[in-house]
Amino acid sequence: MVTITIISILVAILVPTMVKIKRRSLATAISNDVRVFAAAFEAYAHEAGRWPNEVDAGVFPPEMASRINDGTWTRRSPIGGMYNWDSDQMHQGTRYKGVIAISSTASAPLTQDVDLWEAIDKVIDDGVLTSGNFRIGTDDEPIFIVAQ
Repeated sequence: MVTITIISILVAILVPTMVKIKRRSLATAISNDVRVFAAAFEAYAHEAGRWPNEVDAGVFPPEMASRINDGTWTRRSPIGGMYNWDSDQMHQGTRYKGVIAISSTASAPLTQDVDLWEAIDKVIDDGVLTSGNFRIGTDDEPIFIVAQ
């Protein structure tokens, strides 16, 4: 009986800690992905004088072939959904030159987890999903603004 009580207490302590660790690792993974992608898109725009053409979620922008590993772009993101390059598109009433969105698809649904998105925003940006580069975009999807 005492053993069961001790184990129950340990589990009660460890489960929330493990959830926090998992959230932090997901936030770090997304942060790393979007920073690498954003740097590659910015370098392309600087060299080519324009942004890559828009593609659908999970579709690799062909202009980025020598800059980004296509397998990294076309895999399911660590938080679900697929990476999506938006060029010259509106998000929440503002037009952006370049945005990396994480979009829900039939094969990779995106869970609406605002707490997780805020954790990601704290790693990437200002921790507020209505300002900064990481925020909520159209269709309530998380976006990373590469260029205004």
